[in-house]
Order: sequence, then structure tokens, then C-alpha cells
Amino acid sequence: MEISPITDEQFLRFKDLIYKEAGISLAAQKKALVAGRLAKRLKHYQLQDYGQYYRLLNQPQHSGEFQMMVDLLTTNETYFFREPQHFDFLRDVVLPAKRGQDINIWSAACSSGEEVYTLAMVLADKLGKSPWQVMGSDISTRMLQSCERAVYPLSRASHMSDYFLRKYCLKGVREQEGMLLIDRRLRERCSFRKINLMETLPSMAKFDVIFVRNVMIYFDAPTKTRVVDRLLQALKPGGYLITSHSESLHGISDAVRMVKPSIYQKPERAART
Repeated sequence: MEISPITDEQFLRFKDLIYKEAGISLAAQKKALVAGRLAKRLKHYQLQDYGQYYRLLNQPQHSGEFQMMVDLLTTNETYFFREPQHFDFLRDVVLPAKRGQDINIWSAACSSGEEVYTLAMVLADKLGKSPWQVMGSDISTRMLQSCERAVYPLSRASHMSDYFLRKYCLKGVREQEGMLLIDRRLRERCSFRKINLMETLPSMAKFDVIFVRNVMIYFDAPTKTRVVDRLLQALKPGGYLITSHSESLHGISDAVRMVKPSIYQKPERAART
């Protein structure tokens, strides 16, 4: 069955829907991406055009399909030790200043979890058995299931040193050849939650560092401001908010100071007089 090309009007409907629910602002050039990612769902339901699929999303008997659509349109492939300067900063600046304290880090919009386990490797290697934990969150239930499995293609570890690969990963054999499993000692220190950054955050402990990388580029300025305000509420005074190198909080928030490009610090509480 041949699928009719997505029209501008149909694309705008999906564009408005994903913005409303996930805060993601899809540019006009993403029309082909939307069509490509959703085409498999049209084939699954044997639908001929995207308008039929949009109407299906609103049918009570297909209530789970909306989450499937969100998963398809918000998922981005990542890899271990992406933008390594951030992990160097964590190791060389943040952790020495927190020596002896319980360290709590949040990887927001963690996708399939490589960032979470990269953080765990750095923490385990620097702190050993001292108290630390990493939480990963994402809007996609499918990605969170992948995080829990902690099984990845070896190709995503191309930026990982042999030292970390040997110490914290188990290489697959036979039918699992070409894959790796994150060591149980790290998995036990990591947790995952479904969190939509567009909504009020759930009650949780404050964090020393929040990584929110490679997601802000999909938000428009008003959405960025709202998301950053929420994240700062979850950040301890003196804590760090880290974005990707392609993102900036300039003009988005004056509640943090830039330590270096893509690394921002929340001020300590003002001293009482």
C-alpha cells in the first residue's frame, strides 16, 4: 500500500502537537524527518495518508499510540563520552570540591542512557565506594526501557577509553557479539524516570549537577526559559547546569553565571545580614 506524501497542513498539525506536548519546535525542514519516522506507523495500521494517522491518535482505542509517536519524533542517537570536556570538568573541578559529600547528578533528556552510564563511570572511578548516584530521565518510555537494559552496540563506545571499556563494560559473545553490557555495579547506582520537562517536575532530591545536553536546541526561546527555570529549582545552590556546546543560555536566564561556554553555575545563597 502506497502512502501519500505528507502535506504542509498535515505537517503543521504534527508540529503543533509535538510542541504542545514536548516543547519541541520543529522547523519546516523537519517535514521529511517527521514523514519518515511516522511512515512505519502508517504501514503498521495500513493507512494511506498522514491525516488518517493524526485522527487515529485521538481515538480512545489507540491511546498508547500517542506515546509511540512522541518516542519516534523525540529520539536522538547518542554515544558514550560525547563532548568529553564536560566529564573532565566534572572529574577535575566538581568532584574534588565535593569530596566526602553525597553526589547526586541528573541527566535530563537522557535518550538511551549513554550519558547516564558515562557519568557513572567517571563517578565510580573518582569516588569509588563513596556515596553517589545518577538519575536519568526522558519523555520516551521506549528509551527508558533501553536505559534499564544497559546493552549497547560497541560502535557507541568509540570515544570510550580502553580503560573504562575493560573496567565497566562486559563485551558480548556469540549471539551478543558486537554489543556491550554496563557492569552491574554501575547499574545499581543509576535510576531512571519518565519526566516531561514541559511539565511541573516531580518531587525529588536536589542535584549537584544537571546535564541537559542536545535538547535545548529543539526548544524556542520561551520554552527554554520555562525549562531552565524548572531545572534550576531542582539544582542545589552552587550547583552546575551543563548544556551542549551548541547551546547557550545567553538571553534565556540571568539566574546562573557562565563558568565557561556551556557550563553554568547557580549562585550560592546570599549571606544573611
